[in-house]
Amino acid sequence: MIGERLVQKVSSTRGFAKVAPHVVPKLDKAVHRLTRGKYLLSAQMLPGVILTSTGARSGLPRRTPLACMPEEGGWLLIGSNFGRTDHPAWTHNLLAHPDAEISWKGRDIPVTARLLEGEERAAAWKALLAFWPPYATYQARVEREIRVFRVVWR
Repeated sequence: MIGERLVQKVSSTRGFAKVAPHVVPKLDKAVHRLTRGKYLLSAQMLPGVILTSTGARSGLPRRTPLACMPEEGGWLLIGSNFGRTDHPAWTHNLLAHPDAEISWKGRDIPVTARLLEGEERAAAWKALLAFWPPYATYQARVEREIRVFRVVWR
């Protein structure tokens, strides 16, 4: 899988971390809208969802395209923020309002999110690194612990 390794290598670079947050979400939202929720452009690299959460301060709905790791009954969502220093806004939203919605392959699914901690986070993190090794590079680049959420169907 030379293509996958190349994508992993490129996505681990600082240049990607600077450019991707401004380009990837916009492209994902456009493709998602054009395909009526069936596809995300970034899902060609990793599975992806559109998370609709409630703004922590505004209370308004916020739609965010995210890479995810599907698991039985839900998904793991990773607050890597492309290896940037701050936690992404959507993680603050889920901490304040854990009930949300996931758009997955054209279906809108009500979900509840829970921040993983301790041994549960460590086990999920190990699985995530096997799933997408660049997460290790993102973590090494920042002082904060990257937030990992388990999101399950309501």
